[in-house]
Amino acid sequence: MITSAFAQAAGGPAGGPSGSSDVILQLVPFALIFVILYFLIIRPQQKRAKDHANLIKNLRRGDSVVTNGGLIGKVTKVIDDAELELEIAPNVRVRAARAMISEVRSKGEPVKDQA
Repeated sequence: MITSAFAQAAGGPAGGPSGSSDVILQLVPFALIFVILYFLIIRPQQKRAKDHANLIKNLRRGDSVVTNGGLIGKVTKVIDDAELELEIAPNVRVRAARAMISEVRSKGEPVKDQA
């Protein structure tokens, strides 16, 4: 009592010559999508993260910076690898995390060597 529609849907043995090539052809679009996402999203994001880490590493006293919260200030003291002190108004100093610096507006003078 098998109808002809069911009989036509039945394939050959699994893992046959046409079965393995079908699997590869089905995976090609996924691989292509992953490659496109890598070049359009992942790689630029890694480049931005590397540039931001370089920007934070090179902060020094006298730099004018903008925080992620929008505060604009001048670096008055580098406390350690994770914090620095910003002057946001005359005689108003706050401590900020280095990771929260979004951009450097102007670089200060280079540090003079102590002889």
